[in-house]
Amino acid sequence: MLMSATALLGATLGTVSGLLTLCGLSLLCKSCKKGKLERGDETDPEKAKPSILHTLTQFSVQKSTEPIQPQASLKFPKIYCPKPCVTSQEVINYKEHGATSDMSAAELDTCNQATDHEKIFSLPRQASADETPCTSEQTGAMTTSSSILYPKLHFSISLHKENGELHISIVEAENISVEAGCEGYISGCVSVSEEQKHAHTAVHKLAAHVQWGEELVFALPMEGTEDTDSLDGEVALSLHCCDRFSHNSTLGTMRFKLADISMMLDADCWVDLQPPKQEVASSSGELLLSLSYLPAANRLGVVVMKARGLQSDKLKDNIDLSVKLTLKHQNAKLKKKQTRRVKHKMNPVWNEMMMLELPSELLAKSSVELEVLNLASPGTLLPLGRCMLGLHTSGTGLQHWKQMLDNPRKQIAMWHPLYT
Repeated sequence: MLMSATALLGATLGTVSGLLTLCGLSLLCKSCKKGKLERGDETDPEKAKPSILHTLTQFSVQKSTEPIQPQASLKFPKIYCPKPCVTSQEVINYKEHGATSDMSAAELDTCNQATDHEKIFSLPRQASADETPCTSEQTGAMTTSSSILYPKLHFSISLHKENGELHISIVEAENISVEAGCEGYISGCVSVSEEQKHAHTAVHKLAAHVQWGEELVFALPMEGTEDTDSLDGEVALSLHCCDRFSHNSTLGTMRFKLADISMMLDADCWVDLQPPKQEVASSSGELLLSLSYLPAANRLGVVVMKARGLQSDKLKDNIDLSVKLTLKHQNAKLKKKQTRRVKHKMNPVWNEMMMLELPSELLAKSSVELEVLNLASPGTLLPLGRCMLGLHTSGTGLQHWKQMLDNPRKQIAMWHPLYT
């Protein structure tokens, strides 16, 4: 009996201890699994799954207070100047700088003006998707030859046959571009049968718009003629300017025939005054120049290439030639530059580029003067001839400047006669 009770007690205790052991083992396994999940959530929060006991992981976004600077998509091309030591008979070839050009000396001699197929300098440009609007914005603000405003004259004509007089009423003038403090007047000239008759208005202070309201009277030979259609002659009206140094200059002129007066009687006439023609003079040689304007950089490029046909008594003793360039705005000199000297050559070659800073709004009133000089003796420079380029000049100087304005970023070459 005692043995059975002892055996029963031992079995009961063994069963209880086994159950307790199983419970402890299950709790230990659960705690281990829970610890592993927590460690996995801490190392990789993106892979953690939300549950009731596990809160959702929130992402933190760091905000930067630095402003973002956009990168410029349009880069200006690098401008390479020619080497002053090269004196080739042809235009310099800049292969080492990434720009190439092919133009022979024979083509330059036979062609007065470079065409699009004969580019003298090719400036490298980097392609960009946003280049077109920037280019159109720059070129749109630049002055072109079609936007040039010449002085305009408002006048009317009346013919008094009983007195044989021609009356020209000068009303007003506008689009006058001169320096402050200048004065001016309108002059008239009637040429009939190799006889000239002159008259002019009073002197007024010039501005963009000037009122005159004066009348010029000219006597006409009306004997034996009923009207002016049979008269052989012309009428010229000119606008003159006098600066503070008493230098007179002609701003513009218009001409018409006496035979055309019948169509202009008692009518208000508005006429553009054209720049005066350059006086015909014997040329002392020619100078080959190339012009280009870069509107994005506000730079004017002048390439002094070569000269030919220099004729002067000043070349007998010594030949040491150079070219002096002067940039002018109206009558003020802005910049002066000079090429190197070329010795012992009647047809010198320079091939030198001169870059001048010139805003586009000053192009219409600016000009470039070039003068060929000879160093006859140390310290003595003798001028051989000069030429002018600008909108207020005439001949090849006016034509070359207009073509430069109409073709920005292109090199245009032209021969210019030199006058003493």
